[in-house]
Amino acid sequence: MTKPQPPVVSSFPCTECSAGIMQPRLLTYFTWLNEELITVPSFPAWVCDVCGRREYDERSISWLDMLLDPNAGEPTRKKKIAPRTRPTARPSRPAPES
Repeated sequence: MTKPQPPVVSSFPCTECSAGIMQPRLLTYFTWLNEELITVPSFPAWVCDVCGRREYDERSISWLDMLLDPNAGEPTRKKKIAPRTRPTARPSRPAPES
């Protein structure tokens, strides 16, 4: 049995200017990784036809972040947990002399 797919949104009102319509486009995405400029051609985005606002696809951004992660491909290391020790009994205080 297949899961029903969510409806595909082909356009929606611009959140910046409220006059334009955000439409899907493929753009070149630019980002900095340390001191290197990284470009990704044909990156999915939504672009307003009036003001030009760009909103990048969230799934694609998270996928790209995972690929550009400097620790990508390295095995994860589990933190060593110190063994628990039982607390020692405190010596009882001497009773105050009256």
